Amino acid sequence: MQITRESSASHLIRAWEQGRVKIGEQWIDSNLIVTASTIVADWTPLDPGRITVDDLAPALELNPELIIVGAGINAQSPDVDLMAALAERAIGLEYMQTPAACRTYNVLVHEGRRVVAALIL
Repeated sequence: MQITRESSASHLIRAWEQGRVKIGEQWIDSNLIVTASTIVADWTPLDPGRITVDDLAPALELNPELIIVGAGINAQSPDVDLMAALAERAIGLEYMQTPAACRTYNVLVHEGRRVVAALIL
């Protein structure tokens, strides 16, 4: 059996620390939106419980099938109206703690899914 090291041009999250994430070799210390091909730094929402469709506009422009919101280190629930608005567009929405969101995002990128991670650090 031959073992080869995986290489990927995709933006994968290599590490998470309180207040920052490492994508590739770059540390980012602001809230961000990330896909396999795009990074939107300095995303403005600070309160995961108050995210609106307008707040997610940069993510929606990336044509996702699923948006994962990394809601910090505390468990959060998504706003029901926000979930309904995205469901009308056939876009799934998941909220989870940011470390779990990072891991889930990486798995879905590897699967070739159109996933967007919106991370509150």
